[in-house]
Amino acid sequence: MKYIFVTGGVISGLGKGIATSSIALLLKSAGYKVTPIKMDPYLNVDAGTMNPIEHGEVFVLDDGTETDQDLGHYERFLNESLSEKSIATQGSIYLSVIQRERNLEYDGECVDVVTYVTEEIIKRIKEAGRANNADLVVIEIGGTTGEYQNILFLEANRLMKLKNPEDVLHAHITYLPIPASIGEMKSKPAQMSVRDLNAVGIQPDILLARSEKPLDLQRIKKLSISTGLEPEDIISAPDVDSIYKVPIGFDKQNLTSRLLDKLGLERKKKDLKEWSEFVNKIDVARKEVKIAIVGKYFSTGAFTLADSYISVIEAVKHAVWSEGLKPEITWLDSGKVLDNVETLRKFQGIIVPGGFGSRDIEGKIEAIKYARVNKIPYFGLCYGMQLAVVEYARDVLELPGAHTTEIDPETKYPVIHIMPDQEKKMLNREYGATMRLGAWDCKLKEGTLVRSLYGKSEIAERHRHRFEFNNEFLEQFMKKGLIISGTSPDGRLVEIIELKDHPFFVGTQFHPELKSRPLSPHPLFVGFIKAASEIKLT
Repeated sequence: MKYIFVTGGVISGLGKGIATSSIALLLKSAGYKVTPIKMDPYLNVDAGTMNPIEHGEVFVLDDGTETDQDLGHYERFLNESLSEKSIATQGSIYLSVIQRERNLEYDGECVDVVTYVTEEIIKRIKEAGRANNADLVVIEIGGTTGEYQNILFLEANRLMKLKNPEDVLHAHITYLPIPASIGEMKSKPAQMSVRDLNAVGIQPDILLARSEKPLDLQRIKKLSISTGLEPEDIISAPDVDSIYKVPIGFDKQNLTSRLLDKLGLERKKKDLKEWSEFVNKIDVARKEVKIAIVGKYFSTGAFTLADSYISVIEAVKHAVWSEGLKPEITWLDSGKVLDNVETLRKFQGIIVPGGFGSRDIEGKIEAIKYARVNKIPYFGLCYGMQLAVVEYARDVLELPGAHTTEIDPETKYPVIHIMPDQEKKMLNREYGATMRLGAWDCKLKEGTLVRSLYGKSEIAERHRHRFEFNNEFLEQFMKKGLIISGTSPDGRLVEIIELKDHPFFVGTQFHPELKSRPLSPHPLFVGFIKAASEIKLT
């Protein structure tokens, strides 16, 4: 196998995940089997216990692994499903080493960070490749070069390069700012970033130069001299209006060929046709469809962060573009919606995504009621489905105070309640990786909207939740017009609800956004967007 490490320098948020995904896609398009792996420096065993405002969305795989949001980008670009082998946190690596030490698997030796932890890192990288029978493994190292948190990952990189120099490459993403007061692109931060890498024994083979604008020849020459790289190994990565254009831009600068040449590989084919056709749809779309996402994980200090719902946002885009439309997505803080619900009249579709906790929950419920009563297409995802049930119970079933026991354990009408096995886990404070996670089978009811959109009777979708529809109220809901359009195969768990006599009102207990891909938009999102595009705004 061949290995390509991807790191970032200067500042975080440069797009290492997008670069890793793009490199993987380009190498796949050249005819190779490629698998990515994310090496994250935090000590959490997985991403499941982290605040999405601080770290972004938790992305769940088919096997139930709770991962960093970059795994979502990997799946979307490669159009493939990944497994637990594609994520390794420093916490999980230390845990493995310590568990083996406790089991005397090191035969009584003194267990040090070097070499035991670095050996575990290298082992994880190679296992990811073997598990997917890969020709190439693309390894994204989290954090920023120069931090001590990721130094062991860099050391593993150095050791692998030392042992097999012809099989290991390093691509470094760096930043060239254009200070407003100067108006000139400055290369010194990028130079210092490469120097930080050199200080730990790594010389990059490729430099991906991020900036607001494309690099000019003068900047490329300066970087070439200061970093020791050939000018053709310095790839300009300017801001683009869509992340899906990044692979096209890289390929036009011959990044694919440079990577293959350095690894001693020949291009087996050139197949970016389908991806290019998809990207072209982005540019030709003119008619807008206005979608509101009503959530609470947007604010971080004085700034707005969309990363908490990145898969939802991307799934909307995939569906919109597939219909030849242009997305106009607005993030609405659910707390503010409660004070001014009429702001929703500006939108053709409303989404309430997943979430936890009581903060600003009434704003979400009010948004759901507005969509239901005013016949605005509504799509509820996980918590968005559960709150749709709460709203329907209060307003249609006339059960005052109906709620989910997550928020009101003493409610007289617990229409959403905790699963029995989850209750035991929470009492024992077993929070990590204990929710209902991963892909679960679902049976669809004939004659429903959802069944027609999927075009099949059985599906498997990814879950991440502890609370479920309370079947004690099932008959009451059905008598009042709520349609149970999807259940677990044994019929015990409600998975999907919908309403008749409404343009589109669907709630799913699962997260369909996690399976949407640019080249295969999720059918429920496509149905939602079709319905929304037909709404005429006044």
